[in-house]
Amino acid sequence: MKPDTQTAMRNLIAEVRDVMPFEMPVDQMCSGICNGCAKKLLDFLDIQLEEWEWRLDQGEVPALGDLDKLGKTCHKIYRVLEKNGLVGETDTQAA
Repeated sequence: MKPDTQTAMRNLIAEVRDVMPFEMPVDQMCSGICNGCAKKLLDFLDIQLEEWEWRLDQGEVPALGDLDKLGKTCHKIYRVLEKNGLVGETDTQAA
């Protein structure tokens, strides 16, 4: 049985928080290849996740399109971080 969209959104948020290097120090983020500002992208994504967490806590029910949109945003940011060498093959977790 598939989860409802609220549960699916919470699961997506939890997975993203586990995979993305939100706690990485800025000096480590900005020490090598830069194909996009990792700091700004992670800050943007963190704001998006916090907004959805708040909206879910207020009882909002996300549509499938909301899940798709957030998922695509996360995937695009992950790809930039991967190109910058901040996530990927050295990770033990997959996106």
